[in-house]
Amino acid sequence: MPPTHYDAIVLGSGQSGTPLASALAASGRKTALVERAHIGGCCVNEGCTPTKTMIASGRVAYLARRAAQYGVHCGDVGIDMQRVRQRKRDIVTSFREGGEKRVREAGVEVIMGEARFVGSKTLRVAEIEMTAEMIFINTGERPARPDLEGLEEVERVEGRVLDSTSVQELGEVPGHLIVLGGGYIGLEFGQLFRRLGAKVTIVQKGTMVLGREDPEIAECVLGILRDDDIEVLLETSAVSVASSAESPIKLTVEGIDGKKSEIEGSHLLLAAGRTPNTDMLDLATAGIATDSRGHITVSPTLETSIPGIYALGDVHGGPAFTHISYDDFRIIRDNLLSTAPSTNPVHTTAAREKNIPYVCYTDPQMAHCGLHLHDIPRSPSRRILTASMPLSWVARALETDETRGMLKAVVDGDSGLILGFSAIGPEAGEMMAVVQMAMAGGIGWEGLREMVWAHPSWAEGLNNLWGTLKEV
Repeated sequence: MPPTHYDAIVLGSGQSGTPLASALAASGRKTALVERAHIGGCCVNEGCTPTKTMIASGRVAYLARRAAQYGVHCGDVGIDMQRVRQRKRDIVTSFREGGEKRVREAGVEVIMGEARFVGSKTLRVAEIEMTAEMIFINTGERPARPDLEGLEEVERVEGRVLDSTSVQELGEVPGHLIVLGGGYIGLEFGQLFRRLGAKVTIVQKGTMVLGREDPEIAECVLGILRDDDIEVLLETSAVSVASSAESPIKLTVEGIDGKKSEIEGSHLLLAAGRTPNTDMLDLATAGIATDSRGHITVSPTLETSIPGIYALGDVHGGPAFTHISYDDFRIIRDNLLSTAPSTNPVHTTAAREKNIPYVCYTDPQMAHCGLHLHDIPRSPSRRILTASMPLSWVARALETDETRGMLKAVVDGDSGLILGFSAIGPEAGEMMAVVQMAMAGGIGWEGLREMVWAHPSWAEGLNNLWGTLKEV
């Protein structure tokens, strides 16, 4: 049979693909959305929604154990892991079904299956061939597999080697969870399962956790993890892994001094990065260029090396955040679906590069927006200032007995504009959003210092932070 022709085909129903497919259909275009697993992509099904739902359970357990500090007595704290898991499943199902209903009601043809290119603008899903003038690739990323001796053999021990997806389906709390990787994913899951009752060891190859952060921020987070009785091994590499009847996981590690040792555990969580879902697409057949890691190279308007084919979300590399993926949708919407088309792009990736926000949902949270100190070009003619203070200087922190954390800002010494901001605290993401708005509006540090904030609030800390400004 001849290929079915569409005006637009969207590959993947992530946080940019799903709203884009709906917008394309609403504009009168015959649109197909191809999804190989489930509507909603990683965020709804394996990422933000389920993980933060489980982390909420972990925080309740943490607070219950601390209740006596507040004069409240709860008795022994027990964990029903199957109830934690079911709560997560129920919320995911609700989000997923809601998204699927909306996209179908928008008039999008949903095709379940895995697509690959068989021509420049021709795709095959199972035995179906499809063509379109516009194709949008939103296939995301998946957990990376480390090159670790013995891993395949150990994986035969069912349910003992986990990734960021399968770890959420555990029906019981691990006895000893070994986490390979000290990035955002590793820290979130490590702390979660420690709070649920597991012994946790985090193995990090780098010199600090959260390797992209300011060292002062990373050191603060490390202190919190260790305060939570989590073992964190820095500058330590995994060499091999084995399994036996006595020890389901026996990980051999090597320190910076060259000495090897063994860590015995019940489960191993692989949390050392992600890899783009491009290897199954046969991109070379369509002439679509990728970088050395397999991410699709795109222009500031997200067009690939082939006119009319675009890539959105994690698959093109860069910051792998849901909100960035959704902004990719807006870039396409504003430039391709606008009722007032222009020869000049009205929205590009360049507009967001200097003020990207994100949150690591450890507890307390670690949030950041803008530039880090080490990202800022230095010159003798440019004055750079920093300000930092502990969270214990904020009244709200003392009143709630949540003093673990800190605030740090980087400031242009001549203009007074804030270049970057980091916060560690229970609602660090919300405090960061306040500073992000100030940065977007051109309000400098003095404006925040003189602002009248509600008392007592977390944002009130932005009155006092600037008293610590010093030149770098």
